[in-house]
Amino acid sequence: MPDLVFFDAMREGLWIAVMISAPMLVVALVAGVAIGLFQALTSVQEMTLTFVPKVGAMLVVYWVSMSFMSETLVDFFTSGIIPLIVGS
Repeated sequence: MPDLVFFDAMREGLWIAVMISAPMLVVALVAGVAIGLFQALTSVQEMTLTFVPKVGAMLVVYWVSMSFMSETLVDFFTSGIIPLIVGS
């Protein structure tokens, strides 16, 4: 396999990894900032207050975006990786 084909497949795979992980990371960031702001305003310093809502929000986003993630990965493998393995 030529180096350019390998690097192109690697670049596309990394971009798909960014696209798949972005919704969960954005929700974790927004939830963390909102909870941190709430803690700063109310002076509540409870450790589970930061962890549980953030994980809950990430689970909801994961459940909602599972079809997008699966379709994106299946499309990448069927149109990008498998033809490279087969050699066509």
